[in-house]
Amino acid sequence: MALSTELTHAWVHGLAAARQCPVPVEVPWGLRVDVGRRRESVRHVLLHPDEASLRAAGDAADRPFARVKGFVDPELGLQWLGPEWESSADELMMTAALSRQEPVQLPAGYEASAETADGVTRVQVRTAAGEVAAGGFMAVRGHIAVVDRVETDTAHQRRGLGSAVMRLLSSTAAEAGAETAILGATEEGRALYESLGWELHGLLAGFVRRT
Repeated sequence: MALSTELTHAWVHGLAAARQCPVPVEVPWGLRVDVGRRRESVRHVLLHPDEASLRAAGDAADRPFARVKGFVDPELGLQWLGPEWESSADELMMTAALSRQEPVQLPAGYEASAETADGVTRVQVRTAAGEVAAGGFMAVRGHIAVVDRVETDTAHQRRGLGSAVMRLLSSTAAEAGAETAILGATEEGRALYESLGWELHGLLAGFVRRT
């Protein structure tokens, strides 16, 4: 099941803010973000996941490392786009209802901080020596919060730090008035989010232009 247009729209805008990208631009097939990075020149996200929209996005994304994302079958999407394209990282789109959390309890030797600037919150968990052990970002857009780049350093995994980051982000979003959170997960991160009550909505297929 795909996300609603409202949630997809909010996710694209929130992700752009969290990653300090330009504001997304409305295009006939959805939204375009001019990322301008070496491995991702531009990103198109379909709001209407059909063949005509995907082909239109592919024609417009005529630069190397241009990317297109949409709720389409990955194999069928490659057929529609043509031989210049290959599969990129797919994302499992997940949502959760937000509520204020109880104070987060961290293992001994860790402390957490949360800083918000320009509508984007960054949570970090550090060791007593100041090493960043885990962290994540979140951008609030109206009543929707977009969570991004929740990561735990390999040396500090399996200590509940990822869950702590998610709870801090969720609580901060709820305090800011957000009611729903959304993120694009990897298969590896899915178990963590489901354990925290997140619901899977569907696979957002990714495609990248090779030439």
